[in-house]
Amino acid sequence: MDIGTYIIVAILTFVSEYLDAGLGMGYGTALSPALILLGFPPLKVVPAVLISQLFTDIAACFCHHNYKNVNLKFGSNDLKIGIILGLISAIGVFISVIVTVRIPRWLLTSYIGSLVFIMGIVILITIKRPMKFSYRKLMGVSLLASFNKGISGGGYGPLVMGGQLLSGINAKNAVGITAFAEAITCFVGFMLYLIMGKAIDWKLVGVLIIFAMLAVPFAALTVKQTYSNRLKAYVGILITILGLLTLLKISSGG
Repeated sequence: MDIGTYIIVAILTFVSEYLDAGLGMGYGTALSPALILLGFPPLKVVPAVLISQLFTDIAACFCHHNYKNVNLKFGSNDLKIGIILGLISAIGVFISVIVTVRIPRWLLTSYIGSLVFIMGIVILITIKRPMKFSYRKLMGVSLLASFNKGISGGGYGPLVMGGQLLSGINAKNAVGITAFAEAITCFVGFMLYLIMGKAIDWKLVGVLIIFAMLAVPFAALTVKQTYSNRLKAYVGILITILGLLTLLKISSGG
């Protein structure tokens, strides 16, 4: 790849991480297909996205905690939820990397797109409606989301963020919790790719880590200065758009 391609990668990485650390989604979901369109092999894109997001998720946890968007102190409810989601996600990503997917990719993508789209619509409809907290909802959504992550490098944030909001968790807390749980997911997924002997494009990894890390403080500050209901609306709109774009890609034969 030439220098021009890596400049584009750097810009896309910064924007994707700003969205991810600010809204709890968008890094792998947006960046993975963009890198593939730029000519990077999928089997090098996914592990690169996973390991770079591990670093940025850890940084995002510290920033969101320091800005009091989330409470990740030992014994806090946010940390408890993050650990539970992370452990469930580890199971899902293990299954996705190890087990050969036997159903057609278009069918799986259509299902994910439909689920994300519907979840986004429900979030928008229930912005001002108090939601009852449910661990069962969170665990189910986390398992499915991590499976998506291990396969494609993306699709985790929209489902986990949406699942938390529909389970009654405050939008600002949900962003920080998602970063914590996703860090565990990314670590397990990347280690599995290493164990399986997959080649890692360390140059690509380096570019992703550097420019994604630069975006984290700005995103955390944005969350701090945004009202919770407004943030929830932004999340709902973005989730709906991501789901719709996924479905349109399938219908066009992409």
